[in-house]
Amino acid sequence: MEIKRIFDIPYYQLSHFPKKDSLCAKIDGKWVATSTQEFVDTGIKVSKALVSMGIDPKDTVSIISNNRPEWNITDIGITMCGGICVPIYPTISSKEYEFIFNDAQVKICFVSDSDLLAKVLEVKDKVPTLKHIVSFNRIEGTEHFSDFLKRGNEVASEEIEKRKSDIHEDDLATLIYTSGTTGNPKGVMLSHINIVSNVYGSRERLPVDEKSKAVSFLPLCHVYERMVLYLFMYTGVSIYYAQSMETIGDDIRDVQPHVFTAVPRLLEKVYDKIIAKGSELTGIKRALFFWAVELGERWEPYGQNGAFYEFQLSIANKLIFNKWREALGGNVKAVASGSAALQTRLARVFNAAQIPVLEGYGLTETSPVAAVNCFDDRGFMIGTVGRKLNNVDIKIAADGEILIKGPNVMMGYYNRPDLTAEVFDEEHWFHTGDIGEFVDGQYLKITDRKKEIFKTSGGKYIAPQPMENKFKASRFIDQIMVVGENKKHPAALVVPDAAFSNEWCKKKGFPGGSASELAKNEELKARIWKDIEAINAEYGNFEQVKKIELCEAPWTIESGELTPSLKLKRKFILAKYDHLMVKIYGA
Repeated sequence: MEIKRIFDIPYYQLSHFPKKDSLCAKIDGKWVATSTQEFVDTGIKVSKALVSMGIDPKDTVSIISNNRPEWNITDIGITMCGGICVPIYPTISSKEYEFIFNDAQVKICFVSDSDLLAKVLEVKDKVPTLKHIVSFNRIEGTEHFSDFLKRGNEVASEEIEKRKSDIHEDDLATLIYTSGTTGNPKGVMLSHINIVSNVYGSRERLPVDEKSKAVSFLPLCHVYERMVLYLFMYTGVSIYYAQSMETIGDDIRDVQPHVFTAVPRLLEKVYDKIIAKGSELTGIKRALFFWAVELGERWEPYGQNGAFYEFQLSIANKLIFNKWREALGGNVKAVASGSAALQTRLARVFNAAQIPVLEGYGLTETSPVAAVNCFDDRGFMIGTVGRKLNNVDIKIAADGEILIKGPNVMMGYYNRPDLTAEVFDEEHWFHTGDIGEFVDGQYLKITDRKKEIFKTSGGKYIAPQPMENKFKASRFIDQIMVVGENKKHPAALVVPDAAFSNEWCKKKGFPGGSASELAKNEELKARIWKDIEAINAEYGNFEQVKKIELCEAPWTIESGELTPSLKLKRKFILAKYDHLMVKIYGA
């Protein structure tokens, strides 16, 4: 069976390896499975119900929900009847909801809970096209998903089959609004073949099969997690949805997955917790723990460090790293890391511990994967995002920008031909806005965002992202942003790691406390500066950070400093912390 459209994927699973546990969710403390057959059957019911409510081909239907079986079932149902799925981040503001609903002309919206329903109702009167809301949880006064499904009882199956047959692989399948660091979100138009081609291209990099299990917790409204779940369906991997970000650890230990996706921020938090527990050890146990970590920080793939190193590492894995693997269920064959740059130190340590963290690269506009590491055929290199997918072309422009061409590249930006024209050249290469290079002619290395590189008043160019990534190696630093555009030297705004900083303050007898109290702690600032100075030594004098200031609160999506995909909103941060910029540079 050839897959050409998104809704072909669950049919492929049904044909090749029908599963009892295709999609699984924890309900009332127990894992409840949805079989492949139920997945397909319920998807058809969704499609019929949408037809009964007047949804025509090319009409838009939105999903705002946590990860759960209903998300993927509804998504498949929308595409089966020719609708266009518009997933929306649950965490964005009501104002952004209003913009997306109106820009996409959404007709029906699915929400998971009462909080999200309240945000939608807040703007519903300002969205003329939005006629109906359906909830996955039972909410008084709102149509429940089970009642919605009954609407399609009178719609003939032949109607759905006809609609499916009319859908071409090049047809628009989904509109994904990128969060953006400035301005209104842009609707990225992805066709069926954009996403399906990425599933095909990524398959050979995934070291699991139909006997494997995955845990899903990154937001499904992001194309990264969504495509990967299609990939799991295509491969026959059983999908278990984490209950929440707070229960991830318990859910992973419970499911014992073979694969899951992650973002660097999450891996940093996991690593910090591991190190914090190691710091509580004493005597020989503490010495062994940090010996193993130091060993892991020197790891190279394919035994490049030699036989004696590998012998030492085997001891570290038996004595120390086996506990790390147990905390992740003991079966992990791959952790796919994306969305932002991963610290090379973390890549080394986790892989040394036989927790294969495989960093990849892509954008919403490329559906998303363009390149990713894997262990086959020496396809892994630390500090890079691996080789390009075999069905994707990548080249580096004269100014260092990464250009991509392939069946995975978007149709364009919805309602914005002007913006579309800006990112495609005459040969239809997509200009990513990222700066990179090929290492050894084949491994792609991302060096920075083109728009984030800035120039000091002395005319020197500074690439902040790789510097920030290195500075985050300090256990005192939770978040950092290198600044200095049109200034005489680079500086940095720093959010201290609250837990570690408070522990250090307690040991030293200095005052600790809340984030705002830590920001006023001059002893802590001096200690963080010591780490900054040590890393500064790796850079030329014009690149070195000359001053730092500590920020009074963590940077979050809710407080506006981060996009939903956890990227820094640099202009927002600069405006919010203008008082600290004045301290650094003067008025």
